[in-house]
Amino acid sequence: MNGEATRLTHLGEDGAAHMVDVGAKPATARRAVASGRITMSQAALAAIREGNAPKGDVLGTARIAGITAAKRTGDLIPLCHPLGLEAVNIDFAFEDSAIRATATASLTGKTGVEMEAMTAVSVALLTIYDMAKAIDKGMVIEGVRLIAKSGGKSGEWTAAP
Repeated sequence: MNGEATRLTHLGEDGAAHMVDVGAKPATARRAVASGRITMSQAALAAIREGNAPKGDVLGTARIAGITAAKRTGDLIPLCHPLGLEAVNIDFAFEDSAIRATATASLTGKTGVEMEAMTAVSVALLTIYDMAKAIDKGMVIEGVRLIAKSGGKSGEWTAAP
C-alpha cells in the first residue's frame, strides 16, 4: 500500500455504499485466477471420476454453471460492474478426497475480474455439491480465494502459498 491509508472504494464520503465510477480509468488487459475445493467421500469422488453420478456429467455441468455465473456476477453482487468478459476457463483437478476448481477470467477493460473468477469457482463447486449430494450430503466447500490478478493500477498480485 506504499504507506497510504487503505480506503474502501465502495463507500462514499458520507459512508453510503455506491458503485465506483470507472469512467475516467484507462482500459487495460485484466486477468484473475481463483481457486477452491470441495471435499467428499471416496464413493462420491469415484462416481464423479467414473461418470456414474446420479445426475450425469458433474464436471461438465459444473464448468458451464461456473462460466454462466461469471458472466452474471454484476447481477449477483450489488456493487459489481457488469462486464463483457472475453474469456472464462474452469479447470478441475482430483485430489486425495477432493476436487479442486480453478477459474481464470479475463478482459480488456476499466475494472478487474477478481469477483468474476471467484464467482465462477464458487458456483462450479456448488454445482458439484448439487449433482453429487445423493451420494454424500457431507461434502464441504472450502478455500475459495483469489490466487492471482494482473492489470489495472495495482498491477500484478499473487497470493502467498
